[in-house]
Amino acid sequence: MNVVDSSAWLEYFAGGSNAGFFAVAIEDSDRLVVPTVCLYEVFKSILRQRGKKDALEKTAAMRQATVVDFDTSLAFLAASLALTHRLALADSVVLATARARGAVLWTQDADFADLPGVKFKSKGR
Repeated sequence: MNVVDSSAWLEYFAGGSNAGFFAVAIEDSDRLVVPTVCLYEVFKSILRQRGKKDALEKTAAMRQATVVDFDTSLAFLAASLALTHRLALADSVVLATARARGAVLWTQDADFADLPGVKFKSKGR
């Protein structure tokens, strides 16, 4: 199973230099898990930059995978991970979702770079 964080989704949708790296996980929708917080972050970013139509279109593609709601058990796990790894709310929810599903987390967010179970590729310049 795979979880792709918001920065990686945005990189993929923009066709950035790391898009091919993330395509491996994103295009395998049968093994892809999407935390609802990623839907929020991607929708918000694309809405601000490109408008509602594009934001709805891109998040519809994300919803082809298994969407995982933020529930009580994920909240408690995310809180623990946030304290252990000094993560912000959204990052801790993404990591908690990956851990709860036994998934690999794909990211270009340096906050995750050294954590186990993470496939990290630094942002292209």
